[in-house]
Amino acid sequence: MNLETPENQSKNEIVKGKIYLIPTLLGEGKPEEMLPPYVLKIIREMHFFIVEEIRTARRFLSKVGIPHPIDSLTFFLLNEHTKTSDILLYLEPALTNNIGLMSEAGAPGVADPGADIVRLAHQHGICVVPLIGPSSILLALMASGLNGQNFAFNGYLPVKQPERVAKIRFFEKRAIMENQTQVFIEAPYRNMQLLEDLLNTCIPSTMLSVAADISLETEFIKTGTIESWKKKIPQIHKRPAIFMIGK
Repeated sequence: MNLETPENQSKNEIVKGKIYLIPTLLGEGKPEEMLPPYVLKIIREMHFFIVEEIRTARRFLSKVGIPHPIDSLTFFLLNEHTKTSDILLYLEPALTNNIGLMSEAGAPGVADPGADIVRLAHQHGICVVPLIGPSSILLALMASGLNGQNFAFNGYLPVKQPERVAKIRFFEKRAIMENQTQVFIEAPYRNMQLLEDLLNTCIPSTMLSVAADISLETEFIKTGTIESWKKKIPQIHKRPAIFMIGK
């Protein structure tokens, strides 16, 4: 493979393919209810996909109704264990074809390893095309009632409690001092521990918003003060959730 930077390419050597950032469903559902028709059309025309989990990707593409056999598609696995040298090889089909990049759920490149390959695509002159679809982070922020003009996504908090509590205090201070909504996520099986730490650490007047199972029939979205949350704690164990604290 001979991927070069745009500065070293002649007009005849510019990469022809594109990398499409394909949003996937946030849970069980119908693709036609969550994705625009033109996005479904683009997906159905592709043969190369870079995915976080092959089994999930195959199931999603079957739901989309891709017209060619699933076994005829080429999948490249991209996760936290993928080497940079392998990522470069994944881009090879972009010399002549379009490639789809998919996250496990929601928008690729946000809170998943997809950003690494997007950056390399830019470096090698490959056109990057983001497609419209669900993003749990933005949907949760939209529905929270917290400050959407100034916010920060902080990813995962530390697993160990002393460090996690210290981070919660840090983000709460920033939320109050800067009126900046602080957004973070957790592994679903640790949701209740995080919620407990939030309720035990934050001051009573701090606003907390939790959005779980976004876009699903079991969707739960609630915003209130820490004090009000303590009166009725929801069961969000093993439910994909977004947590936000604000002023």
